[in-house]
Amino acid sequence: MIKRNTTRIDLIKQIEEERGSTLICYITGDRQKFETKIADDIIPILHRHLELIGYSDRIDLLLYTKGGDILTPIRIVKLIKNYCSKFSVLIPYYAHSAGTLIALGADEIVMHKLGELTPVDPSTTHPFNPRDPVDKKLIPISVEDISSYLKLAKDKGRVRESQMHEIFQNLTRHTYEDLKHLHPLALGNVYRGQRIIKDLAEKLLSIHIQKNGKNNKLIKKIVNEITSNICIHNYPINRDEAKKLGIKVHIPNENLEKLLYSLFETYLEELQLNRPFNPFEVLGQETSIKYKYGGAFIESRAALDVFFFNLEINLFVPQAPPGQIPTPNINVTPIGLAWERVE
Repeated sequence: MIKRNTTRIDLIKQIEEERGSTLICYITGDRQKFETKIADDIIPILHRHLELIGYSDRIDLLLYTKGGDILTPIRIVKLIKNYCSKFSVLIPYYAHSAGTLIALGADEIVMHKLGELTPVDPSTTHPFNPRDPVDKKLIPISVEDISSYLKLAKDKGRVRESQMHEIFQNLTRHTYEDLKHLHPLALGNVYRGQRIIKDLAEKLLSIHIQKNGKNNKLIKKIVNEITSNICIHNYPINRDEAKKLGIKVHIPNENLEKLLYSLFETYLEELQLNRPFNPFEVLGQETSIKYKYGGAFIESRAALDVFFFNLEINLFVPQAPPGQIPTPNINVTPIGLAWERVE
């Protein structure tokens, strides 16, 4: 069972003293089979922490995530800014996709040398998306894949502007069982996703960079870079590159940098991010157990909430033909997943 980690609480205190701030940690895990993402279910939990903390001149959010829902970042940023004069995001390692959007809405971004932002290239899912021929699940469509296809036709296929309507028609020549073409409504949803992400990035950057005539151009430049121009979805934008783009990045001193990574390592160990899940190892000598795994954290000095995966793990040994040794198998059955208040 996960309990409060005294080492972690001490590191949180040290960072708060170094920064002259109040610190909240938001960690989503990327361990295989236990991946968690930024989602709007965090809003009431974050609100509880903020209410316990009260108004603070400076609030820091230590963030580790591979991404998630693209609308949640603006809700997180607006909520936190109701409780402080200055909001900063601390990035010890990954703050990808939706995590990048949260960072863009902060007054200040503090990045460890390992810290990474990424482009924001959402994949959209719509009832009329094509389906996987094997499991029939909807296949997400990347916004930038569509743009890149049309750009490929122009740049490499040397298709004239007057012929682009034929390329577009070929893209949408659709039948319900056809995986080669896109339904017009699914394509419309992709375009809407692209517009939403540009609008969100601009709104969040307007918080990060005060708007005036000169800065409006900078905001649009950064938005174009992170939503269109960098065409690799998980391309790592380190702190030096982020600064070149015009993003306000603060480089921590040596002591703070060590503290940030030491704190992140406590979550790394708690989430076992460097270890694949082995149900045989978890089961040990038992034949049946209930297993609880914490896959995401919201933690401050005031409170701790954990997103738990509740599993039932059972060992069974099937009958084998005479003369052969049976091979034991394990069933792993999810029986629930939810945020729980630990303290």
